[in-house]
Amino acid sequence: MERTTLRRSAIGLALGVALGAGYELGNLGVHGISDARAVSAELPALTPNIAPVAAPAGVMSALPDFQAIVGRAGPAVVNISVEGTVKTANRGAMPQLDPNDPLFEFFRRFGPRVPMPRGGEQVVRGQGSGFIVSPDGLILTNAHVVAEAGEVTVKLTDKREFKAKVLGIDKPTDIAVLKIDAKDLPSLPLGNPDKTQVGEWVLAIGSPFGFENSVTAGIVSAKSRSLPDEGYVPFLQTDVAINPGNSGGPLLNLRGEVVGINSQIYSRSGGYQGLSFAIPINVAAKVKDDILAHGKVTRGRIGVAIQDVNQALAESFGLPKPEGALVSSVEKGGPGDKAGLKAGDVILGLNGSPVKGSAELPPKVAEVKPGATVRLQVWRKGETKDLGVTVGEMQPEKVATANDDSAAGGKLGLAVRPLSPEEQRQAEAQGLLVLDTAGASARAGIQPGDVILALNGTPVRSVEELRALAAKADHHVALLIQRDDAKIFVPVNLG
Repeated sequence: MERTTLRRSAIGLALGVALGAGYELGNLGVHGISDARAVSAELPALTPNIAPVAAPAGVMSALPDFQAIVGRAGPAVVNISVEGTVKTANRGAMPQLDPNDPLFEFFRRFGPRVPMPRGGEQVVRGQGSGFIVSPDGLILTNAHVVAEAGEVTVKLTDKREFKAKVLGIDKPTDIAVLKIDAKDLPSLPLGNPDKTQVGEWVLAIGSPFGFENSVTAGIVSAKSRSLPDEGYVPFLQTDVAINPGNSGGPLLNLRGEVVGINSQIYSRSGGYQGLSFAIPINVAAKVKDDILAHGKVTRGRIGVAIQDVNQALAESFGLPKPEGALVSSVEKGGPGDKAGLKAGDVILGLNGSPVKGSAELPPKVAEVKPGATVRLQVWRKGETKDLGVTVGEMQPEKVATANDDSAAGGKLGLAVRPLSPEEQRQAEAQGLLVLDTAGASARAGIQPGDVILALNGTPVRSVEELRALAAKADHHVALLIQRDDAKIFVPVNLG
């Protein structure tokens, strides 16, 4: 069966030796090209500062003037080459990489089992894109382009090459800041992604498969997309053709302003299939400013696990419509716990800014300076209330977990029993163990072994409590269940 995968769009580091002269042509579709052809010499001369390009007249009735935008912006887009070494194992094995390394998945899926020196080191190379944001040589790109690289080389459109210093990398947002020793360089103005509209024309400049300064165009397909394991980035989705090597390149609007950094594609084949994603430039700019000022990125946290609210959950909690971020668990002793947040609360706003879906909350909280107090608008038991939360600091490498629970008896179709004292200690919770499911609970996905913690936000500790709460319910209930180490609200349609 064909698998759908989400891939970074950098060219994976390719084996630098032992592949011979046929490497570049024979591996174009997988590894990229190490000696790409330069862009046409017709590009205009470099200018120290690039002013925004005025949107062409009659944009509604004619295609935009991409040529003018590329002529102004092209010289500020750079090609990035990286080189590093990895340890090799036995002959025919792939390089020994950390499973979290962005190259691990590349070698696991595509790495040929070529002969390698036993127990030595292997030179690896790769390419990506970037762009200059200040005339003194400050460059933005993706973190996965330069992560773990021993040497980074930046090549300008006038053929000049510079060794770059990596000032900082932020893996949660996939942003890296580089610096080259140069001055009076062309630089790109930054736009406002918040004002970018779905359907608006955008174009990308980068080095797909090593072809430097390649230009592709399309429209913004959607905004604020949440991708797996990328909770702090509200991605811009486009239909601009993006391929390996485009990573780190700019996404430009019709004024020649950068509104995003091209980062990922969604693909079954490994190549472009109409879905590409860019990191909003305001997210990247904050990362850059934090790295320049403090050498690291600080993020706020409130210590809750959240999930989306669908129609069934909205009815269960009495919400007028499905919106907000449903709190499925609260970290004991965390900022949210201290402020009085509870599982079953629905966060509808932060400091007056609405939260329409769960994907919108993490980036909003992350932008808050640790120690600051924010006002959360919360829906609880049929009414809204405001809670003041003093935001904590997100610790590096700390992984947030979600929690689940759900329970029902009688018309819920559940066979349950109370947890034993030992089971309560293991689960660190009180509730009812699901022995068997049928009817409504089975259709909702509840499984034997789940632990029911609450119904519609009310904790349940006995079969009688569960049966009484279920008897009072109408057509929908929301069960909080714990499954392994996770908790989540499960909507159950009672018919």
